[in-house]
Amino acid sequence: MNVIYDTNVFVSGFTRPEGRASQALIAVGVGHHDLFISKPIIDELLRVLEDKFNWNLANLAMVSKWIHQNATLVVPTETLHILADEPDNRILECALAANADLIVTGDRAMLALELIRNTRIVSLADYLDAVDNSLASG
Repeated sequence: MNVIYDTNVFVSGFTRPEGRASQALIAVGVGHHDLFISKPIIDELLRVLEDKFNWNLANLAMVSKWIHQNATLVVPTETLHILADEPDNRILECALAANADLIVTGDRAMLALELIRNTRIVSLADYLDAVDNSLASG
C-alpha cells in the first residue's frame, strides 16, 4: 500500500516517540507500507522541526537520513489550490504523483475532503487501526 504522511504525522512521530504517530513511522520502517514524499514536504517538515521545536542540525540530519532510508521521493507534476493552507496542497500533489492509496493526516480540512481522485484521506487513528488489523490477520 502506498501512503503519504501529512507533515503533522511526521512532526508528532519524531517529537513524541511515545505517541501514536511514532507507530506510523515504525510501520513504514518495518516495511508494512510504502511511504512517498516530495521535496516540499521534506522542506516543510525540517522547517517546522527547526523553527517550532528548536531542533539542531544533528537532529535534522537524523530526520533526513530516516526519510532517505524509508521513503521514496516523487516529483509532483500538478499544482493544486484546493485547500486554503497552501502546504496542505503539497500533500495532495504528492499523493497524486505517487498514485497513493492513502493520505494519513490530522488536518480537519484535509480529512473533510475524504478523497482526492483515487486516494483516500484518513485520520492517524483509522490508519493505525487498519495497520493493527492487517498485522493481526496476516
